[in-house]
Amino acid sequence: MTLPDAPPLSALLEAALYAEDLDLAEEFYGTTLGLPEVTRVEGRHIFYRVGQTILLIFNPQATQHGSSNTRLPVPAHGATGPGHLCFAASRDEITQWKQRLEATGHPTEVEFDWPNGAHSLYFRDPAGNSLELAEPRLWF
Repeated sequence: MTLPDAPPLSALLEAALYAEDLDLAEEFYGTTLGLPEVTRVEGRHIFYRVGQTILLIFNPQATQHGSSNTRLPVPAHGATGPGHLCFAASRDEITQWKQRLEATGHPTEVEFDWPNGAHSLYFRDPAGNSLELAEPRLWF
């Protein structure tokens, strides 16, 4: 089978994580991480801006069913279990974030250097999602 040509995908526009307690998620992502909120629908989701990407935090029960709004026919979607997301940061920024996370009661899980020398720090959000801060040279 020959596939038609397609333009390259150049960026992620949005990424999603799931958290049942959106108030705890708001405290963590909005206050601890300081992400600017884009929108919130009570009991369903909170969206944050991360550079040129939007981070979607959904209540998993609210997205099990598709939208009933015919103007916005978003299909059902979701995930179970902890997800993973990695934020880009320099080594110095990772050190500063570690101090802030620990000062706000969010201990880190592990911190190490990859074989290529890139530094990573792992921690969890209140919903149990695995979050990472890593130097971009991990991949680029």
